[in-house]
Parts: sequence; C-alpha cells; structure tokens
Amino acid sequence: MDVPAFARDAGVLQGEWPAAQLSRLAESAAPETPVGSWPAVQWSLQGERREESGSTPQTWLHLEASAEISLTCQRCLQPVREAMSLARSYRFVRDEKEAAELDIDSEEEVLALTRSLDVQELVEDELLLSLPLVPRHEQCPQPLHVPADVAELSDEEAAASERPNPFAALAALKKK
Repeated sequence: MDVPAFARDAGVLQGEWPAAQLSRLAESAAPETPVGSWPAVQWSLQGERREESGSTPQTWLHLEASAEISLTCQRCLQPVREAMSLARSYRFVRDEKEAAELDIDSEEEVLALTRSLDVQELVEDELLLSLPLVPRHEQCPQPLHVPADVAELSDEEAAASERPNPFAALAALKKK
C-alpha cells in the first residue's frame, strides 16, 4: 500500500483473512484446536491527512481488527478461546529519526513514512502484541488433577517445611 496516497485520498480498505494465513499468530494456537477452525480475522484500515495551519500536513492510518483465537490455558492446560479486538492509530513522519524522537514524548503511535506498507503484516503484528500474557479461563472447565506423587511432599520438602524460621531469633532479640 502507498501510505501517502492512501491517506491523501482518505482511502478505506477492509477485509478478512483466514487465521491460518497469519503464520506467526497461528504458532500461538493451542494444539487441540487447529488454526483452520478459527473464525476469519476481520480488519479495516482508513487513511487520513490532517491539515493544521502553520505546519506540514500529517499522514494518519487508523486500523481496527478483530479475531477469535484459541490458546492454551496456563492453569488447566486446556484450550481457551480469546476474543480480541483492537483499534490503533498511526501517525507517519518523514524518517526513522523523527519517529524515534516523537515516539518518546507522544502517546500516539509514530512510524516512519513508507511508500509500501504490508497491511497483513501490520494486522498480524498488532494482534500478536494484543495476545494475553497469561491466557487462562475465568473458571477452568474441569478441576485440576494433581498426581498423587506430586501431591505428597518429598522427604527433603517435608524437612524444609519443619525447619525453624531463621527470623525467629531476630524476633526474640527485638522483644528484649
């Protein structure tokens, strides 16, 4: 996509891709629910050129995307469905140096202007950044199974739990 032309024309694009087409996102899938069973990723992109008096026009892109993915619950290790939706706005500037300077002080996303932008890569990047750090069910569907050998403390662990608290001596000194 030619970003400056798209913004100048106030262009609008929208579409959907099969989730399997986003290979990096597909790598995060729970093994029990293949990516082929996920709903399609929906997205829309809108360009904008803001004219402000006394300054050069600003180039903006506004992205909205939604997806439903299946990850592995970190509590019960079963698949958990995550509905994701995002809305991001990007302001484009002349070069990487200016983008880095403005990005420090700005709450908005600032990117270097490019003639060609891979929309699919941008959508996939934003979805990956939106993944939960620790996916888990609100309430796991089945109680967690703790194997008997893990549930029983080993001799070393039992001895460690019976050791005196090392701070007990300090507490006794404090009382004196």
